[in-house]
Amino acid sequence: MTFVVLDHLVMAAASLEQGVAWCEQTLGVTPGPGGRHPLMGTHNRLLKIATPAYPQAYLEILAIDPAASAPPRPRWFGLDTLDLSAGPRLIHWVGRSPMLDMHRWGLITVGCKPGDPVDFTRDTPQGPLKWQLLVREDGALECQGALPSLIQWHGAHPTDTMPDSGVALNAFAAHGVPPRAREVLRLRGVGTLADAPPLRATLSTPRGEVTLSA
Repeated sequence: MTFVVLDHLVMAAASLEQGVAWCEQTLGVTPGPGGRHPLMGTHNRLLKIATPAYPQAYLEILAIDPAASAPPRPRWFGLDTLDLSAGPRLIHWVGRSPMLDMHRWGLITVGCKPGDPVDFTRDTPQGPLKWQLLVREDGALECQGALPSLIQWHGAHPTDTMPDSGVALNAFAAHGVPPRAREVLRLRGVGTLADAPPLRATLSTPRGEVTLSA
């Protein structure tokens, strides 16, 4: 069985400083360190939200890196065209796949446009992180962000060395993923709600239960 599970949630912010402030005010914790993505001209901060139901899950706060050169292609997750004037918001989720090529071709077969595999690497004090992610040439998201971008890690996973944050993911739902795409991905731990926003995540935090919606 080749399931796709939630790897991480993507919170977009106009700046990383705004994203950190949002995290402290809303979730009651300071996110941990992240890194830079030169190919996309972005940088991030990370927060572990893993539970037994969502092993290795984390929250990514992502922003355009003002110190980076403009990339030669549209940035991932539609960052170039997002309106973030109202503050940071949940825009997308990334699903972890053990067989990226198989899931990619399956999505193409049912009429989706998941993008092409792109190799990434990032050095950390604990050693390099290496992964492949499906990224569309136009940087756009399908199904208003409900259809996940797929990732396959090669070696270490970021949460292997992340400390517990005091924030845990209790439930996650993605509304609007086509039924045939769900069949291809065999989504595990991803609910669906009628007449709901594209994404909804419920977290337990030091400030109580917090619900994030796309």
